[in-house]
Amino acid sequence: MSTTLRRLTTAVAALVVTVGVVAAPARAADPDPYTFHLLAKAKPDECFHGIGQPYPAGPPCAQGQAKVNQSYVWGLTRVGNWVWFGTGANVHCLVSGATLNVAVPVVNPDYVCEYGQSQTVRNDPDFPATIGDQRPPQVWLYDALTRRAVDKSGEIRAKSADDAERLRTTIGLRAAGNLNNVVLLGGPALGDSLNLFAFDARTKRFLGSVNLPQYGNIRTFLVADGALYLGVGVGTNGSAGGAVLRWTGSVRNPFALQTVGTLPAQAADLAYHDGRIATTTWPAEQPSSPAQLAGVWLSPPLADGQPGLNPEDANGWRQVWHARQYETDRVVAATYGGGGVASFGGWLYWGTMHVPLKSTKVHQAVYPQATDDAKAAQVKYTQRGISIWRGRDLGLPTQQIELLYGESTLPAYDPATATWNAVPTGWTPKYGRTGFGYPFNNYTWRMTVAGNRLYVGTMDWSYIANDIMNQPSGFSARDRAAVTSGIDPDAYGGDLWTFSSTSEPATPVNIKGMGNYLNYGIRNMIPNGNGLYLGTADPMNLRTDPTDDVPEGGWELIRLDRSCP
Repeated sequence: MSTTLRRLTTAVAALVVTVGVVAAPARAADPDPYTFHLLAKAKPDECFHGIGQPYPAGPPCAQGQAKVNQSYVWGLTRVGNWVWFGTGANVHCLVSGATLNVAVPVVNPDYVCEYGQSQTVRNDPDFPATIGDQRPPQVWLYDALTRRAVDKSGEIRAKSADDAERLRTTIGLRAAGNLNNVVLLGGPALGDSLNLFAFDARTKRFLGSVNLPQYGNIRTFLVADGALYLGVGVGTNGSAGGAVLRWTGSVRNPFALQTVGTLPAQAADLAYHDGRIATTTWPAEQPSSPAQLAGVWLSPPLADGQPGLNPEDANGWRQVWHARQYETDRVVAATYGGGGVASFGGWLYWGTMHVPLKSTKVHQAVYPQATDDAKAAQVKYTQRGISIWRGRDLGLPTQQIELLYGESTLPAYDPATATWNAVPTGWTPKYGRTGFGYPFNNYTWRMTVAGNRLYVGTMDWSYIANDIMNQPSGFSARDRAAVTSGIDPDAYGGDLWTFSSTSEPATPVNIKGMGNYLNYGIRNMIPNGNGLYLGTADPMNLRTDPTDDVPEGGWELIRLDRSCP
């Protein structure tokens, strides 16, 4: 049986209560030839000698084993032949701790999460235990001509004590962008705030940094119609709302910003579409209206009034889609995130995001179950994979929205009868089922257009599903079976899919982590002619032995080339 057909089969097994259309016949791999080139990779940077133990000198490690903390290419941008990117360290541990409230230390052959027993927390008690595995992020510069990658982080630390402290307390550099010879990288910081770092794109010189206490997160920069915009959140991980900012700075004044969008939910990814900016959103902490759910919002036209978006446009954004229009269970709907978004062929495409087991944790808190059977059913029926959507004429009477990959029914809990039922979503997927036919595709992490094709990068959590379910977090063997049945080892690793036109389904470019199945996600991608620069997510921090038969952990920067017929 082919990998693609196996995916479709396991998708049906994993969502047994869903009843609806059968996926369209899967296409073979894309006939256009693709080649992948590994340009740079995170290297071991610490020695691990046991949970709670001091870190021995190295690497190389005379004691303990080598560990690679830097796990994500979290922000990525390009200036000519120069590729700038910011990293995040041990992000899997940070998500488990801060989002799922799982902070009991764990170690296995793939990774270690120390949480409150890490030396970071022991040396600084003000550091929250849930993010104790944080390490300062790094700024890297890759030169496509010389094929050299340079770590620029030391320049930040050397400029001033304040700059060094901002880098130390940045959770990760989650976004990067550039305009007018300024490169900006930003990420959430301690104290529910946001740190920005600026470089001169011509001289490669570090310009400085700033802390913005009014914001708590950042996800994306976007250049649209000659202006640079960024989407931010307010509060912890954007739980208290969001905004879209316009950069009005320069090399001399790199941190000038204006608020041009005020949103009830955190702005996530941004795209330029039909003369407007579209943003997906992540939900508020306790959403009380559809506006606070994951959704899609459109700005006023950039051509209205002064060029681009301005402060007078801040309250003119309009929501055109939200998760409750699809998700049948109201508690699960509140855990959806909005993912990658892109304009392609006159349509706006977007996808959803689902933190592994987040919906389960929230559902357990709202509807505690008494029996083992009921608990297992709750674990099983709260799992969701990504859905892929597109729309045109958005916000107009002629608005049209299509579900491309998803479900015609989803399980919903009825508290009156304490049962789960297959409830119609009201949609018929045009091309196939959840997750491009594989429900372990849980993040639509990025979308971008290159060479007249739309590319979609995903996170696939199947490799770490068993590890997560075996953590000391209250999941039984029956729970584990409910979640992990249907995993296909041939499909480990994040996926890259492509739409070659608006009239055909997506086809897989690679479904195995770009040659390293520990790359559980394609976290970032930017166009490079007909091809792409890809930044991966690989948090397997103990996989550092190049002599064994397992790939290595840590982020990778990859160039994808496509030869056109």
